Amino acid sequence: MKNRSLPVSIFFIVLLFFACKTGYQPTTVQYKDYKVTPHQPINNELTSLLQPYADSVNKNMNDVVGSAAMELQKKQPEGILGNVMADAMLEQAKKKFNTPVDASFINYGGIRLPSIPAGNITRGKIFELSPFDNIIVLLKMDGNTLQQFLNIVASRGGWPCAGIQFQIKNKQAVNILIGNNPISGNNVYTIAMLDYIANGGDDCVMLKSIPQQNNGYLFRDAVLDFIAGKTKEGKAISSSIQNRVSNAE
Repeated sequence: MKNRSLPVSIFFIVLLFFACKTGYQPTTVQYKDYKVTPHQPINNELTSLLQPYADSVNKNMNDVVGSAAMELQKKQPEGILGNVMADAMLEQAKKKFNTPVDASFINYGGIRLPSIPAGNITRGKIFELSPFDNIIVLLKMDGNTLQQFLNIVASRGGWPCAGIQFQIKNKQAVNILIGNNPISGNNVYTIAMLDYIANGGDDCVMLKSIPQQNNGYLFRDAVLDFIAGKTKEGKAISSSIQNRVSNAE
């Protein structure tokens, strides 16, 4: 006599029926950790299928998108690499949103390379620099809220920025100039930043309730477009320390 078993589909239907009829509540839970080591052999057929795509991606990452006239270093309270990236955000935000933008900010930890050497800049290097799919958003905030945000930035040692200048004293932002004018609590400013920060990241909780303008434009694409524009103009990427953020004496 042969053993018979229910077809899988019927088994699950029966199981679902009884599960709906009866409520089960576990009284105890026991578990044990197991170390799982993959033993599956490499699927050569799948590897062969994906190889052309991998080759295409690798080739794309090696494309030269521009050049750096000098080593671009990440530093606090201000660094050349941060200045370039903040300039890229500010310039491209104005273009993509087709509106005036007063200033831009990038959280220091969002820059994932310590430097970019002088010479050719590849697409892959920009992906290393900004590996996360962060989006540029615009926030309109009054001067008082901006002051709170800048105090967070100051307490963290200063972040890359463009269109604004301030000093850090006792971990607070002082002597703030926006477009060469002192900050005013009554003014409303349009600020470009990463969605991560606008959503309250890095303790910037005061920004979470502010409506965001978002057109899905990736910050990484903004950097690539900025470099492509300079390359088209025949310019290498460069910057200098401009006391955008400095420590008060």
